[in-house]
Amino acid sequence: MRQFLLLLFVFCTVTVNAQSPLQPGFDPAEYADLLSIAFHGSSIPDSTERKTKKDRYQLEFKSPETGLKNRWSLFLRDDNVAVISIRGTVKNATSWSANFYSPMIAATGSLQLNDSTVFNYQLAESPAAAVHAGWTIALGHLAPGIVEHIKSLYTQKGVRRILISGHSQGGAIAFLTRSYLYYEQQKGTIPKDIVFKTYCSAAPKPGNQSYAYDFDYITRGGWGFNVVNAYDWVPESPFSIQTLTDFNPANPMADIKSILKQQKWLIRLAGNMVYSKLERKPRKAQRKYEKFLGHKLYKTGIRKALPQLREPVYIHSSNYMRAGSPVILMPDEAYRQKFPGNGKDKAFIHHLYASYSYLLNRVYGVQ
Repeated sequence: MRQFLLLLFVFCTVTVNAQSPLQPGFDPAEYADLLSIAFHGSSIPDSTERKTKKDRYQLEFKSPETGLKNRWSLFLRDDNVAVISIRGTVKNATSWSANFYSPMIAATGSLQLNDSTVFNYQLAESPAAAVHAGWTIALGHLAPGIVEHIKSLYTQKGVRRILISGHSQGGAIAFLTRSYLYYEQQKGTIPKDIVFKTYCSAAPKPGNQSYAYDFDYITRGGWGFNVVNAYDWVPESPFSIQTLTDFNPANPMADIKSILKQQKWLIRLAGNMVYSKLERKPRKAQRKYEKFLGHKLYKTGIRKALPQLREPVYIHSSNYMRAGSPVILMPDEAYRQKFPGNGKDKAFIHHLYASYSYLLNRVYGVQ
């Protein structure tokens, strides 16, 4: 009887694994494929090898450019795992404006994309969660097509395992895409038995702390990663400004004025002076951030690209935080010799395919 139960357990385990080609946890080889797809449109980075070697990933669909010069591609792997690969920034002023248009908007709300299209979205559970305006607008233009193709793959090809990936701006939008699809599953818009795994590569910070907590929670257990070259400056952006209003309400610093009122007059006087100096400058910086990278950029750049887009209501916060389980590619002396310098002419030396693939090989032994 014991032998029978053991054999049954082994059989069930093998069967489950055979039916689940997508596994939790960081897979360096899987990420290497997605990194190559982001830059080369193929999991085989070498152009000569592509002529003789069969690619495991076949292109199924490439979207037209839309929104702020955004595009995504759909690949199907030979084990019936789909890949949603979101393109990063291209050499175009409109594409770059999507990055710089960085006031925060509510993580649950709606965007009037044009006179006839409203994008209703939910990207987090908490009403305190906020996200990057430019990348959410990009998501608004990409999401309908992504959802349509997910449903089609599910019904026509039985696809129930999907990788979401993107490098740089594509990684930032990949964060938001994963969040959007999670809450669409909760609403029943797309099937709940679809499993998603997300690799955000060289991605900037997508939202505030409440959003980051939410993303990390819905991808817990090894289903959402943020892969970063430690010398890459892009994941450091956008600017983060923390004010007292960004604190959790339970934090005593959020109600410091009430606490000071209970103190003796000398402590109260000194405390209020220090509080005013510490609180005033971050709040002033946040207002300027919102003015120049919000209202002014909307008028001078965003509206030119999307003339019917209605300016969103901004959240008065710029407390950007990193999201996703971090996978750090740490440079060593060999890397520094191969990728030297940090001058203006080398601003992206640590951000592109060569540096990331090199470190992936150095750290994980994957080409």
